[in-house]
Amino acid sequence: MNRAVGIEDARLGVEVLGPVAGDTDGSALTAAGDLLRARYRSDDLPDVGTLSTVIERQLAHKSVRSFLAEDVPDSALNAIVVAAQSAATSSNQQAWSVVAVRDEARKSRLATLAGDQQLIRDAPIFLVWVADLSRARALGAVSGVELIGTEYLEAVLVSAVDTALAAQNAVLAAESLDYGAVYVGAVRNNLVEVARELSLPPASFPVFGLALGRAAADDTSGVKPRLPLAAVLHSEQYSPEQAAAAVDAYEPLIAAYWHGVGAAPRVWREAVIERWRHSGSLTGRDKLTERLRSLGWPAR
Repeated sequence: MNRAVGIEDARLGVEVLGPVAGDTDGSALTAAGDLLRARYRSDDLPDVGTLSTVIERQLAHKSVRSFLAEDVPDSALNAIVVAAQSAATSSNQQAWSVVAVRDEARKSRLATLAGDQQLIRDAPIFLVWVADLSRARALGAVSGVELIGTEYLEAVLVSAVDTALAAQNAVLAAESLDYGAVYVGAVRNNLVEVARELSLPPASFPVFGLALGRAAADDTSGVKPRLPLAAVLHSEQYSPEQAAAAVDAYEPLIAAYWHGVGAAPRVWREAVIERWRHSGSLTGRDKLTERLRSLGWPAR
């Protein structure tokens, strides 16, 4: 018998959307098929061979926005950050830091600065991931060397990429420990104020936040479908035509997802256009350049 739509995979908390194409009685259903169907919402699945448990965990990723009050103990936080430190880093610069915020009043102030998002207040811990070249500049100061290279855009990019790589390692580690998380880019809405709240040194800035905790029973988040593989994987040279066709194929899939979770109808391409249509849609981040300069990043 085919497995029914909406059954949850007990190991990874993933909704199964039905049988894998070609599997008529359900006996050949694999974790790979379940997870891929949840991620792509399609019978047209890429050939991925045999998946490792790590890839299974990655395919099951979802954003969690409703949390239990249960604290994240220091041992778990340490394990998560150890995993973050194991991510790749440009030239071993390790140009990032993370500030763990548990204080209720501080979380509330950060929530107000970051779009007034209640989930920041509700999460037992809020991690603010920081692009950080202050250590490098401090080393230069001790040696009497002015680090001119840190004044260029490349320095901003290197530290931001280092930060993102570390954070994604942290999320994967957290999910393996049965914690849920959601990124909060809105900490950049009020970059200077967030930096001040956290007493960040010059040559550092908050890249994003991460609300972390056990998912509450009423959390309705699911595995959100992604663009077909053809939209992002190109062979030898980039194909705009291939990408456009993949976007066309994606629209009904993401529309069905929004309908299934009871969200208002929306068209993905229109949402993309609206996100970048004008500076107002950046909710304060259109002033990022001058705000970075005020924090000691005279990018040029």
